[in-house]
Amino acid sequence: MTNPETQRSTAHSGSPDEGYLAARYGATSPPRRRRTLLIVTAAVAVAAFAGWLAWGGLLGGTSDFEATTQGHTRVSDTELEVRWQFTVAPGTSARCAVEALDDTYGVIGWKIIDVPASTERSRVLSETVRTTAPASSGLIYRCWLT
Repeated sequence: MTNPETQRSTAHSGSPDEGYLAARYGATSPPRRRRTLLIVTAAVAVAAFAGWLAWGGLLGGTSDFEATTQGHTRVSDTELEVRWQFTVAPGTSARCAVEALDDTYGVIGWKIIDVPASTERSRVLSETVRTTAPASSGLIYRCWLT
């Protein structure tokens, strides 16, 4: 059995005893094992990132439809007409949420409408939304296919 003082002085003299260092700080994994662990970790990270891209639709095609607000007209203090362009594959129906906003961008009117299927791919639509106060703007909040 070796004396810890002898091991300590040997460690400080420039020729460290590997057994003493391993006992004090723990054994390290061999470089081959570390490299394998690094490769496996990198492969899992790349697979997870590719899965996220596929799930998020970044690698897929473009969206099935597009709704773009074209403008609005104040009909009265309690009504706002919102116009938008809706582009979707012919024969596809959808549902859209239209909202009216006040000067502070607070929602003061909201309406969900059905957009029937059409033979045209792109068309301009309009809808009148009842409001609780005079509206300063209106827009298409969101659309979804039905």
